[in-house]
Order: sequence, then structure tokens, then C-alpha cells
Amino acid sequence: MTINKKIDRQSQQKLYVQASEIIEEKIALGEWPAGSQIPTEDELCRIFNVSKATIRMAISDLERKGSLKKKQGKGTFVTYRAPDLGLAMKTRLTEGMFGEGVNVRKEILVKGAIESTEDVRACLNSHDAIYYILCKRVVDGEPAYLEESYISLTLFPGIEEEDICQTPLYDLIQQRAGKIISKVVQTIEVAEIRGDAASILKTDEGTPVLLLHRILVGADGSPIAYTRLTGSGRKYKIQTELERIA
Repeated sequence: MTINKKIDRQSQQKLYVQASEIIEEKIALGEWPAGSQIPTEDELCRIFNVSKATIRMAISDLERKGSLKKKQGKGTFVTYRAPDLGLAMKTRLTEGMFGEGVNVRKEILVKGAIESTEDVRACLNSHDAIYYILCKRVVDGEPAYLEESYISLTLFPGIEEEDICQTPLYDLIQQRAGKIISKVVQTIEVAEIRGDAASILKTDEGTPVLLLHRILVGADGSPIAYTRLTGSGRKYKIQTELERIA
């Protein structure tokens, strides 16, 4: 099926948004199937009768959503999307780790743009500038664990303006950044706590702690964010739920 929708210059909607939506519709209806190469920027300029800057903004928007992927020297391709099986994964950190009826409070200790370290670059497979968030979770008045989040600023421009204290990271990425999380890779290990982490959690250096690593993966298979949790020496019961959605 061929989509012949045109750009409406009388519309209040920005031109690049209109172009992005038309391209997305072509992908959804199979005119440009998964794995296929879309027309070049010059061809898209002719198709939509817009500037190259507008086309580049539309393509960047669809890259951010995981619909397109640029390949250096080859062109831009439609990504392979994982099939929608009607399952959503959610991890209930508060109830799953500490049980029912507890009083949990989140405190932001540090936030801002940083240069990524080698281990973060390896997790995110990127050398982009990183937005770093360090939170402390306090359970029934006692520090329970530290949560460090690393998000590419390229994938989430404007994160500085978001309410990161009240909104879960999953929601920020999917609802505000427009990225679809298709997979979560989680690793759990026991390590010894050191430095500032020991001081913040009021634990002696060298004490065994729970380390939980999570990599959030987008629909195109690329890592979106990396989260590391450092837990104090209390009991944990980590529960992961699979919930069918309509």
C-alpha cells in the first residue's frame, strides 16, 4: 500500500513532525518494511517538498523512537521491532525488595551531565555525554540503597527539566523521551562496599552488599540507560512480575 499523504503547510504542526509521522505510517503499513533502506535525504526532500534540515530533524526523531537506524556510509534503514506479545515487564523495587507496608522515601543526592566512564561506555555502547542521577532510598527512616542512573543526553535532551524524583525512570524514558523499552538485562552480584557509598549508607567499608545492574534496551536493540543499585546489609526479596496488558 502506497501512502501519498502530503505536508500541510497551513497546519500548526511543525513540518518535521508531519514528515516524521508520514514516514512512521509508511513503516507501519509495510510500504517501507523492517530491514529496508528508506530513500536518501535528497529524495525525501523532493517527496515532501521540504528542506534537508527538516528531513534530518524528522529522521533524528524516528531514530530516537527506535524506528530508524543510520548506518555509516550505507544509509538509513527501518529497524526490526520485537513482536508485541501483549506482555509488559515491571519490577516492583519497593514492595519486592522490602515487603509490604514500609515507608520509602527517595532523595536526589547528585544530578547533572558528566563524562562517561569506561564501564558506563561499555554498558551503553556509546561515548556520548551522560546525564547522571544519584539517589538514596530511605526505608522506615534508615538508608537502604543507592540508585545510580546513566542516560545518554543525545537520547534524552531536556532531561534536566524533568521531575526525576517523582517519576520512575521507565516512565521518563518511554513517556517523555519517546523510547520503547523492549528488554531489561539484569545482573545481581555481591560485592564489598567502599568510599562514599559506605558513608551514605552508614555501613563499614568492606561490608558485603547487594549490587544490581540493569541495562534498559530499546526496540532497535541499542542500550538506552544503565542503572546500578547498591543495597545495604538488610534482607532482600526481589520480585519481578509479568503482567498481561490489553
